Amino acid sequence: MHRENERLAEDKAREKKWKRWGPYLSERQWGTVREDYSDHGNSWASFPHDHARRRAYRWGEDGLQGWTDRQCRMCFAPVLWNGNDTILKERLFGLGGNEGNHGEDVKECYYYLDSTPTHSYTKALYKYPHAAFPYTAIREKNQALGRTGPELELADMGLFDDGKYFDVIQEVAKRSPEDLLWRITVTNRGPKAATIHVLPTLWFRNIWSWGENRESPAKKPAIKADGTGVFASHETLGDYRFFVDSPNSKKVAPWLFTENETNFQTVFGTENPAPYVKDAFHRYLIQGEKSAISPTPSGTKSAAHFKFVVQPGKSITVRCRLHLATEDNGVKGFQGFDELFEQRISETDAFYEDIIPKGISHEERLICRQGYAGLLWTKQFFYYVVEDWLKGDNGAPPSPARLNGRNNDWQHFFARDVLSMPDKWEYPWFAAWDTAFHMIPFSGVDADFTKDQLLLLLREWYMHPNGQLPAYEWNFSDVNPPVHAWAVWRVYKISDPKGKRDMLFLERAFQKLLLNFTWWVNRKDVEGRHVFGGGFLGLDNIGVFDRSHALPGGGRLHQADGTAWMASYCLTMLSMALELALEKPAYEDIASKFFEHFVNICDAINALGGTGLWDDEDGFYYDQLIIDHQEPIPLRIRSLVGLLPMCAVTVLKQKTIDALPAFRKRMDWFLANRPDILKYITARRVSGDKNPGRCLLAIPSEKRLRKSLAYMLDPNEFLSDYGIRSLSKAHGEKPFIFDHDGKRHEVPYTPGEATTDMFGGNSNWRGPIWFPTNFLIIEALERYDYFYGDSFTIEYPTGSGKMATLREIAIDLCDRLISLFLPDKDGYRPCYGDAHRYSDVDHWKDLLLFHEYFHAETGEGLGASHQTGWTSLVVRLVRERREKLMNVRKPGPVVGTTVPVPF
Repeated sequence: MHRENERLAEDKAREKKWKRWGPYLSERQWGTVREDYSDHGNSWASFPHDHARRRAYRWGEDGLQGWTDRQCRMCFAPVLWNGNDTILKERLFGLGGNEGNHGEDVKECYYYLDSTPTHSYTKALYKYPHAAFPYTAIREKNQALGRTGPELELADMGLFDDGKYFDVIQEVAKRSPEDLLWRITVTNRGPKAATIHVLPTLWFRNIWSWGENRESPAKKPAIKADGTGVFASHETLGDYRFFVDSPNSKKVAPWLFTENETNFQTVFGTENPAPYVKDAFHRYLIQGEKSAISPTPSGTKSAAHFKFVVQPGKSITVRCRLHLATEDNGVKGFQGFDELFEQRISETDAFYEDIIPKGISHEERLICRQGYAGLLWTKQFFYYVVEDWLKGDNGAPPSPARLNGRNNDWQHFFARDVLSMPDKWEYPWFAAWDTAFHMIPFSGVDADFTKDQLLLLLREWYMHPNGQLPAYEWNFSDVNPPVHAWAVWRVYKISDPKGKRDMLFLERAFQKLLLNFTWWVNRKDVEGRHVFGGGFLGLDNIGVFDRSHALPGGGRLHQADGTAWMASYCLTMLSMALELALEKPAYEDIASKFFEHFVNICDAINALGGTGLWDDEDGFYYDQLIIDHQEPIPLRIRSLVGLLPMCAVTVLKQKTIDALPAFRKRMDWFLANRPDILKYITARRVSGDKNPGRCLLAIPSEKRLRKSLAYMLDPNEFLSDYGIRSLSKAHGEKPFIFDHDGKRHEVPYTPGEATTDMFGGNSNWRGPIWFPTNFLIIEALERYDYFYGDSFTIEYPTGSGKMATLREIAIDLCDRLISLFLPDKDGYRPCYGDAHRYSDVDHWKDLLLFHEYFHAETGEGLGASHQTGWTSLVVRLVRERREKLMNVRKPGPVVGTTVPVPF
């Protein structure tokens, strides 16, 4: 067992708290819903970036690739100043929702390079320009570009030309759970010497300024000078020593102290209750206010101040150590500092040697290593108690607008946890369906964290009493696709070897998922006819109008994707129930319920009113709009909405069915009494197979599956060089247009960033490549292939005249998605668009970003630049592609028949 595996085991057994500290600090706390105490609910305006350096946060903290404990009591982050900036570089800068041509967007260059699951070693890179950071110019120029123009990024402004920047690499190594070492290396990539100020900063989150609350301390925490370092004391965290040095400095760095308190005078125009406030170090260094810092060497925020002149191509290093006063491990100062880093790096390499598949290329290994690093770095402390937030703090009367506003019906919600975030800057809050996808690659490095995350969202302080899962911070009541059960089932199967799977985890999740399933049936099947209209469903602006709001003519919507999601939900719950029933027969009854429910949904989407949501004329599934009880109007948009029914598929083994006599009996009765639904069940016998019986449950018949695939695999429709488009390319020449009551609604194919304001800027499902839906499509193809085998071939690509099995198509789709990150012979990676520094400049090569989505024609990464969460599914694709190539199918003819019972 590798040392990292031992640490994971020690942490799980609570013998040693290896995960107590980590890179859990948000990259952006300002502009979040939690910090918005306004009546208008505009969080970006309520707490803008300009306030962040001067105003204490209520619900968290942020910093530059910072660290904190799992309750965010004490925080560490490096602070930088190049001598030219107008403010200290304490946190990442970006544009708010209304400040840029594409909405919320971080405007910095930073990369997560490595991490173990216990964070015993981590590594990250930040690129800091020599020139003054263009805060105002980048905002004004982006606003001037308009919707159709490309985003203006920091590099586009020439700030990295000729290497005029610093590479700031921050590494952390844990000697023990409460003994942490930082190695901050700053390298001048420019042609001339340049000045850099480095301020390793330690501070306490403000828990004392908000009146009586759940965290009100009996004693205010304090940081005081202690010889060459500081002594930090917190009533629940404990006492710590923190000290720093630099082999490149002959002088002892002076310590600066202040309080982590709001500067009321500059933010609100009122008197400061305390003389020393949060932005003291900024005012001291940049504005020359010597009186801004505390003359007494104590406070709740402290920093050591180093100043270096770094020669071209040279580096300086700052070393930091934080340890529990009682856990110094018998080591004085920085003894064994470099040796420990070498040891932890070696252990990290050994850990991933077993995690990352053998036999893949160096470039694919790089994708895996940095994909896992991004996942692990994007864990974040998330604190949000809705009841307290609605009422406000400091004894002020609660705002009627707040009490009746956002999330007011979620007053049970209580989160104070480390969660997997979509992105720590652009999405520094959890989203339910994002989390589900994150957990698939996450299970490869930390199965216990993965299971805990999935169970956490099902706990009673997250899940609504009515069974709904919270969608995301902006609106918990919005509706994300119901993929949580799918994630639970996948994690159950892939995180532990067969025969040793975690049945307790599966059963705990299943019990709570029953409540959530019931909520969906009661709330989203309005007519009780097994056709669902879930509204938003995560696909943002893919529809012709906002499906979360009132529809034209007061109509209602039958959603192909909503109905498909629920069919998939049924199949997943059926698979879970059958697995549990093998040990606990009581689950056979509930398995029968999900079998019957799936068949009813399948019948509705295919046959309700004649052909259901299937359009015989086009051979595709479409949403239908019903106005004034008139005939349904098919909304003929060829999009993922119509492909998702294909993903509602599973294969039952005859061996499993025969092992559950009560389930078999109930299924036989149902089939005998509902002969009309026999067309939705297909059974096949594979000759020569040890387990020959297989039963296919799927929404589309084989005929309809082939018609859907013909569209999906057509380069002029959905098939891109980089995966499956979210909208057919055919709508480029012929946009979908819907006219009603004098209003015109249009859906054109938009391969890149959105040109519509629906759901904000970085939200475009009208063309680009998205990893989560591509992943589900590939999984579905594998299931169909498992059932049909080599007997099912189809033209691939459509129009090419070449035939392929579904297995071969799944492997090729994996290749297309993986190719987004692979360099060609010139070192060019499609995900970087025309940013040729990533192929032409040495110090930019081998740096990967896992974007939110990708341009369907060029492969350029778009949206949130660090949404490693679901885009790190590419790591799983690398693994599964390797497994597909290694596992050769057993030969043997396949014979298929449609029968009323499996056999």
